Amino acid sequence: MTVRQDQLKNGFRIVSEHMPGLQSAAIGIWVTAGGRHERIEQNGIAHFLEHMAFKGTERRSALQIAEAIEDVGGYINAYTSREVTAYYARVLKDDVALAMDVIGDIVLNPVFDPREIEVERGVILQEIGQAYDTPDDVIFDWLQEQSYHDQPLGRTILGPSERVSAFSREDLSGFVAEHYGPEQMILSAAGAVDHDALMKMAEEMFGHLQPRKGLIPDAARFTGGEARQEKELEQAHFALALESPGYREDAIYTAQIYSTALGGGMSSRLFQEVREKRGLCYTIFAQTGAYADTGTTTIYAGTSADQVGALATITIDEMKRAAEDMSAEEVARARAQMKAGMLMGLESPSNRAERLARLVQIWGRVPSLEDTVAKIDAVGTEDVKAFAETMAVQAPAALALYGPVAGAPSLTELQERRAA
Repeated sequence: MTVRQDQLKNGFRIVSEHMPGLQSAAIGIWVTAGGRHERIEQNGIAHFLEHMAFKGTERRSALQIAEAIEDVGGYINAYTSREVTAYYARVLKDDVALAMDVIGDIVLNPVFDPREIEVERGVILQEIGQAYDTPDDVIFDWLQEQSYHDQPLGRTILGPSERVSAFSREDLSGFVAEHYGPEQMILSAAGAVDHDALMKMAEEMFGHLQPRKGLIPDAARFTGGEARQEKELEQAHFALALESPGYREDAIYTAQIYSTALGGGMSSRLFQEVREKRGLCYTIFAQTGAYADTGTTTIYAGTSADQVGALATITIDEMKRAAEDMSAEEVARARAQMKAGMLMGLESPSNRAERLARLVQIWGRVPSLEDTVAKIDAVGTEDVKAFAETMAVQAPAALALYGPVAGAPSLTELQERRAA
């Protein structure tokens, strides 16, 4: 399998990887415009725009967009994150050109029909309402807000209902004009694809676009803070975030190995101590996520009202213990989990296309798998223990609690326990 990468004169980027033996392909456009690129009055508009892309173009109605892909047995979808918006499809190899035509059409030629805007506004407001009814969605939004208070990175991707209710056709067109230039777009494809054919299609479809520099988002600042809301729920939801490296820092590999060993699987410390030995919860995990210039290591658990206090303090104790006695065996197991998860995931052309786009977004190129594996293997036990010490004692923290959480310690109390 060979990765090929090119760029049109206007800055539009193309990256692909042919996977021999496959009869299907994944293809999409990744736009480097997400939630953190919105001004406060635009909060939620990147996600609204993603929805509207499927509601009709100059050539196709909303139904014709869906039928074009589903008539050939394919699948089309999109998502909005804090740093990108993606429009992608999975089709058989003979239908790659069709998928490219449909995706290019919805990205370049949305009509923003006023009637469809009102229909989709209602859909998104329902989506926001559903999120509020899902405690483990709400708590992560609150945690993000406390981690990056009063910043675009801390705002919800869906946006508040009052803003979504007010977006106009001009607002949508304005966001496209600001952020959907050729230099902000990456065409990524994997599977049964021909790079030269993709280049030709990209030139025909996107080559006419005039270059325009995208707006650079403000640098992130991890602020920390606490959000707590009492509510009659079956479970008390606990989420703790700690400032971690961004994805351009080599220390991101140490952070990911640490969170995997701490709470990344059934053999992890938190799972064994909190769930298996003490029976304090059904779900508990730790994970590390990253952005261009910051990252967070997050610990989440759901438990009963009378056990949330014990769960919170034991979690801090386990973090401190990891800094003292993290073993070489645990680090080796976490490294193996990371490598296996990455390599198994890359057996899917959709995952591979996602990875290619993300790496081009981050680095402007695609580092080899061998380089990535070498960086994972280079993380030693002492590296993880040193990072664990930072997480346990020094790293700025944010806390979110939701449900019957009267018995949960405050962030200040947890900070005192960290320092003790």
